[in-house]
Amino acid sequence: MLCFWGAQVREGFELVKPDQVKHGKYGIRSVCPKSNVQDMSAGRSFAGFIRDGKVSVLRLCSEDGDHDGKLKQLQLKNKIRLIVCGEAGAVLLAYGGKVLIMDKSTVCRPLKSLENRQVIQIACGDHHSMALTNDGQVFVWGENSHGQLGLRKDHPGSPSAQHVQSLSGIPLAQISAGGDHSFVLSLSGVVFGWGRNSAGQLGLGDTTDRHVPTMVNSLNRKKTVSISCGGEHTATLSKGGTVFTFGSGGSGQLGHNSFRDEHHPRVVAELWGSEVSQVTCGRHHTLISITSSKLIYSFGCGTQGQLGNGKIINKSVPFPVDLPTECNHEYMIEKLIAGENHSFALFFKESGNESKPNPSRGILTLDDRMIGRWLAGNEPWKVVKKDINKVFSSAASLNGSFLKRSRDDHYQTSEEHCGLDFDLVKTSFAKLSKNESLISEVVKVVQQTLLPSLNPNPVGVEALSVYLLLPELIRHLQEQQRTELTEALAFKILQLNPAAHKELEMYWSKLPGDWLKGLVKLFKKTSANLIGRFASDSMNWDLIARLLKFVRILQMVYQVCCSANRNITKSDFIIHEINDLLDVLETANEDINIYRQLFLLTGQFQAVMAQQNYYNTILNNLISLPCIFNLEAKCSLMKNRTRKGCFLLTLRRTTLLEDSFSQLRTATQQQLTEYWLSVFYTEDMRRTDVNKRDFFHNVFKELCAPESQLLMYNDNETMSWFPTMLSVEKEKYFLFGILCGLAFNNNSVVHLPFPLALFKKLLNVKPSLEDLTEFSPVVGKSLQYILNFSDDVEQMYMNYTIVWNGEEVELDPAEPGKMVTNSNREDFVDKYVDYTMNKSVEEVFEEFKRGFFKACDKCMVEMFEPEELRGVLVGNEEYDWDILKQNTTYEGSFNAEHPTIISFWEVFDELTSNEKKAFLLFLTGFEKVPILGMSAVKMRVRPPFIFTQDHLPEALTCHALLDLPVYQNKETLKAKLIEAINHKRGFWEE
Repeated sequence: MLCFWGAQVREGFELVKPDQVKHGKYGIRSVCPKSNVQDMSAGRSFAGFIRDGKVSVLRLCSEDGDHDGKLKQLQLKNKIRLIVCGEAGAVLLAYGGKVLIMDKSTVCRPLKSLENRQVIQIACGDHHSMALTNDGQVFVWGENSHGQLGLRKDHPGSPSAQHVQSLSGIPLAQISAGGDHSFVLSLSGVVFGWGRNSAGQLGLGDTTDRHVPTMVNSLNRKKTVSISCGGEHTATLSKGGTVFTFGSGGSGQLGHNSFRDEHHPRVVAELWGSEVSQVTCGRHHTLISITSSKLIYSFGCGTQGQLGNGKIINKSVPFPVDLPTECNHEYMIEKLIAGENHSFALFFKESGNESKPNPSRGILTLDDRMIGRWLAGNEPWKVVKKDINKVFSSAASLNGSFLKRSRDDHYQTSEEHCGLDFDLVKTSFAKLSKNESLISEVVKVVQQTLLPSLNPNPVGVEALSVYLLLPELIRHLQEQQRTELTEALAFKILQLNPAAHKELEMYWSKLPGDWLKGLVKLFKKTSANLIGRFASDSMNWDLIARLLKFVRILQMVYQVCCSANRNITKSDFIIHEINDLLDVLETANEDINIYRQLFLLTGQFQAVMAQQNYYNTILNNLISLPCIFNLEAKCSLMKNRTRKGCFLLTLRRTTLLEDSFSQLRTATQQQLTEYWLSVFYTEDMRRTDVNKRDFFHNVFKELCAPESQLLMYNDNETMSWFPTMLSVEKEKYFLFGILCGLAFNNNSVVHLPFPLALFKKLLNVKPSLEDLTEFSPVVGKSLQYILNFSDDVEQMYMNYTIVWNGEEVELDPAEPGKMVTNSNREDFVDKYVDYTMNKSVEEVFEEFKRGFFKACDKCMVEMFEPEELRGVLVGNEEYDWDILKQNTTYEGSFNAEHPTIISFWEVFDELTSNEKKAFLLFLTGFEKVPILGMSAVKMRVRPPFIFTQDHLPEALTCHALLDLPVYQNKETLKAKLIEAINHKRGFWEE
C-alpha cells in the first residue's frame, strides 16, 4: 500500500482508477495497485514508481501552475530495482548493478562510465548524482558549482561518473545527495559530508563550502545508522532511535522548536526516547517513522499539506501524521519518501512480504560462509577466483570484513580505536592459508590490484585498517611471497601523508601485544635477509633502496613503542646481521690501508674503493634508522668511520683551556666533525694519540672542577648541572659543548659528572623526576612524597614558590603564591622538574648544545639512547678485572706461564681498588670502563725491546699495550708498577 499527502496530484498518480483511491483525514490518500509498488521516489519534476521491475513516471505540476502529466511506463530492457528522482530527471538502478539516466523528456540511457561496475546504491541531488559500487567505491557526476562532487575545488563537473578517490578504503554503508551537498556513511557510523554549506547543512560548525569529503567529527561514536539530505538540511539516525538534524531551519524542518539554522548536529529533543526507525528529508520538510508504534511524524514546511496533520502552515516540532486505520492493523511501514512538496509512505502487509521492496544492498565483504564455500571445493574455480578478486581487490571490502560488531565496538572507531576484530582476522586468514591455491590467488590479487589502489591521502582513519590486516595475511606466506608483499606494503605505508602516518602510528600503539610483535618480526626478518645478502653478494644498489623501506617501518614502530611504553624490548628490533656487514666494512678498510700500493700496482684499486663506497653508502643510509643496531654495532660504526685527515690542536700543558679555547673558536664544523683530532704539545714536540687522551683527561678535569665556576654541584659535590646565574662568559658553554662533541667524535671517555638529564636533552627527550632525583636526591624524594601522599586533604600547606640554586622562583608567575593541592600536585611537580632541568638553564644549555653539535654528526649522536650516549662519553664503573685478565694477550717471549706474567697478575690482584682504576687509566687513558664493558679492553703485554732494571712499565694507550720489563723479582715489579701508575700516569712516548 502507498500513502501520500501534500500538493495536489493526478488522482492516485494513475496507479489505480480514481474510484479506488482511498481518502483519509487531512488530505491523506492511499492506493493499493494490483502490481505492488516495490520502490518509488519523488523530485521536483517527476514521481517514479517501480512495479514488477518496470518503471512508470509521472510529471508533476510546476510552480507556475502546469497540470500533472500522465503516468508513463518507460520501455526498458532492464528490470529496475531502484529509482531516485532529482530536480529535472532521475537515476535508475537495474538488477545486476547497471545505472540508467532519465532526462527531463523521460529518455533513458545507460551511464557508460559505470558499465563495468556493479552499483548497489544510487542518490540524486538537484544537479548531481552519486553511485556506490559493491566494492565500496563512490562515483559522482553532474555539476560541481559548490563542490558537491567532492573531487576538488577547480573541477568543472562531469557528465560521466568520476571516482571519489579520497573515500577509497572506507567501508561505506550508505550514500545520500541533497540540493547541492552530499554525504556518505561508513559501516562504523562515521559521517562525511561535502558540497554547499550555506546554512550549515554539512554540520561542521560553519557555512563554508567543502570541495572534498570532510568528517563530521561531532557525530563520531554516535552509532549513526542512516543519513538523509534535504534541500539545505540534513538528518541522521543513530542506533537506538536518536535523530540529529542540522542546516537550514527556516521552515522548521530541523524540529528544534525554532526556525533558526543549526551549524552543528543537534538532537531533536521532542523525539527523545522514541525508537525512531527511519528519517528522510524533503526539500523543506522532514519525515520520521517509529516502526514499533506504527507512527509517522513530520515537521517543517506544510504550506501544501505535506506534513499530513491538517495544518497548512510550517511546524518546527514533530507532529504525528493521521494515517488510515488499516495502516495500524494490516500493514508495516517500509519506506518514507519526502519530495519537493509531497510525502509518501510505502507499506507492506505483516502477514507476508509480497509487497516489500528490495532492501538496499551493502558492499561485498568476506565472511566465514564465503571462506567455507571456497574451501569446500564445490564451486568452479572460475567462480571462486571471481569472488576472491571482488573482496581482496578492494580495501573498503576488506576493511569492512573484520569489524568488531560485538557490543557495537565498531561504532567506537576513531584515531585511537581501529574497531577491528583481531581474533576474526587471525582465524579467517589461517583458514585461507590451509589451501595453497586459495592463498596464492589472494596474494596475486592483493599484490596486483589492492596495494596499487591504496590512497596515500585517505580522509578517514577507517581506510587505514588495511595496513593492520595485511601483515597478518603476509605472516602465513612462504618466504618469497612474504618478502615481495612486505616490500609492497612498506612502500605504500611510506607513501602515506604525514597525517595518515600519525594516525597509523596511533593504531600501532594500541595493537594487541602479539600483533605488535608480529609486525616487528615481519619487517625485521625481511630486513635481516637483505642485510645478509649485502655481506655475501656482489654490489647490488637496488637492494639498498629495498632495505631502507623495511628499516624505516621498523624505526617508525620502534618510536611508537617507546612513546607508548609498550611491553616490547629494544632487542626485538635489533638485527644482528648488521654486525657482519660492519665486519666486512672494517676488513675492507684495513685491506685498503695495508695493501694500498699493491692494489694500485695490480689495477684493483678502483674496484676495491667502489666496494668500500658501496658498504659506506649502505651504512650512511642506515645511520638515521638506529633501532636495528645493537650497542656493539653503534660503537663499531663510530670507530670505523672514514675521515679526511687530522685536525691539529697545538697546546701548552700549563694552559690547556686557554690554548684549546683559542683554537676552537676559529675551527670550522668540517674540521671538527670530519677529521680526527690530533694534539701537539709544545713541551715534548711530538704528535701522538697518547697526547689526545691525555688532553681529554686533563681538560675535562679542569672544566668540571668546582674551581672553574662553570657548573653548579649537588650537596655532596658528586654531580654537576648548569647554573641558573652565570658567573663566567656564556661563550665558555659553547666551547665546553665543542669539547664534549669532540670527545664523542674521537671515541674518548671523559670525566663528565652530569645526570642522565643532560644526555636526554641532547636527544630531545624530556627529563623526568627520576633525572632530578639523580642530581638532587633530597629534592627528588620530597617531590615523590608529594605525588605519593594519600591522605584525603585538599590543602598541602605549600605553594608554587621554590628556592633553586639560592634563588626564589614562582613556578606559576600568572598566579603568585598559588597553593599546592591534591588536585594540582602533579602539575606542581611537573613544573618543578621543568624549571630545574629546562627553563632555569635554557640559555646556557642551548649554547652548550650548539657547540656539541658543531663538533659531531647529529645523525651519529641520535643513533644512541640517552643511557647509551652517557655510556659512550662517560663510560661505566663495572670494573670486572677477571675479564681484563681473560682477554689479555701476550707478545714476544711472553706467555701466560712466563714467570714475569705470573708475578704481574699476582701483583695486580694485591692492588687496592683505586690502584687498579689508576692502572686502567695508565693503560687506556680512560678512568672508567668503556660502554661495552671490560671485554672491550684488549690488553696486550710485551717485553720492551731495550730495558734495564731501572725502567718503569710503559703504556701505549691507543692500543692498550703494556711494555713490561722483566724484573728480577715480584717486589721490584710491584714497586715499579705502582710508581708508574701513580707518578707518570702512564702517558709515555710512542
